[in-house]
Amino acid sequence: MSFFVKTTISKSYSFQDFLRQWRIGNEDLLISSQRIAKAVFTEEPLSCDVLYQDREGEPDDEMVDAMLEAIDENETKNGRAYKHIVAVGGSTIIGISKLLVFGSKLRCEEIFNKRAELPRKCKLLAVPTTCGIDGEVTDTTTIAVGKQQTKRELSAPALFPDEAILIGDLLRTLPYEVFVTNSIDALSHAMEAYISPNSTLFTRTVVESAIERLLTGYKKLAETGGVKAEIVSDDLQSFLTASTMVGMVAGNAGLVHALSHPISATCNVPHRKANYLIFEEVFATYRRLNADTSSLEAMLRTLLSCGQRDVTGSDVWKSLFGLLACVSPRQTLREFGVNEAGCREMARWTVREGQRFLSDNPLPISQEVIEDIYRNCI
Repeated sequence: MSFFVKTTISKSYSFQDFLRQWRIGNEDLLISSQRIAKAVFTEEPLSCDVLYQDREGEPDDEMVDAMLEAIDENETKNGRAYKHIVAVGGSTIIGISKLLVFGSKLRCEEIFNKRAELPRKCKLLAVPTTCGIDGEVTDTTTIAVGKQQTKRELSAPALFPDEAILIGDLLRTLPYEVFVTNSIDALSHAMEAYISPNSTLFTRTVVESAIERLLTGYKKLAETGGVKAEIVSDDLQSFLTASTMVGMVAGNAGLVHALSHPISATCNVPHRKANYLIFEEVFATYRRLNADTSSLEAMLRTLLSCGQRDVTGSDVWKSLFGLLACVSPRQTLREFGVNEAGCREMARWTVREGQRFLSDNPLPISQEVIEDIYRNCI
């Protein structure tokens, strides 16, 4: 794959520093949620307009259209268009905000139909508040379409945020469990990108650095008993930096992400938590099928200080997933109501809808193997 990052990546020490640095004011619109606002926008009143998106779930066309209508009203009242859209939040907030840069006179369906033909009307600044893959350095957004009961993905250069501003302390707005499962999402993305047939020297170099940061953070969490309050600012910044690095190669997501989507859809499990439910079993399956994971295993051995090489390599994987279980015990699919019949249906769904992810696997995966993975996670 080509390695290309259009978005400028910068760092601010606090949200207020960011506002001053970018001179965010009455020509700008900030998109966020009430939860984040209560935790972050407290030091002084914001001088820009603010719109909140507080509906639960993944971004959909109704959310986008409601936001566009509100922006149209604001711009009509102000007598001018916005200079910046400032997205402060996770993947839902940033994903929606990517579709707002084309102007308020459009609606979601029209944006998707016209795609790359549309010119941008303003700049987009992305301020991620989780350490999952929030889209702050990607040119893609995925929106659920209610009437069609499906998801539509749009990729276009215009969807790259102009700048991603990393503020580690914003991760403190997350509940501990969400913080951990978000970062494990980044780890699974990283490991899949590393063994993808589309990986390159450049993507693997980025991934190695990201995995090192994540594992170092987990070791510190394990040493302190997994108490989030004890995570210092530098560690939070490192987690956020790692997830953004992984976002640069997120196009190489593979089997973990292919299998997690039907779990989210049928069991109402957040996507990043769904990834964790099948993460370990997917890599165990790769090993059983003799996929070449040797370079990844060698890297993990060094980072986890596993010592002398075990011929089977099982010590590395036991150490990795033991570390993850220490910071966040993994649940089973059975706890979310999945049975044998559910495994079969989700396997069919994965093969039918997940080919984009399945094509990035290090070896072909059949529907029967996918069903076995689900079954082994019950």
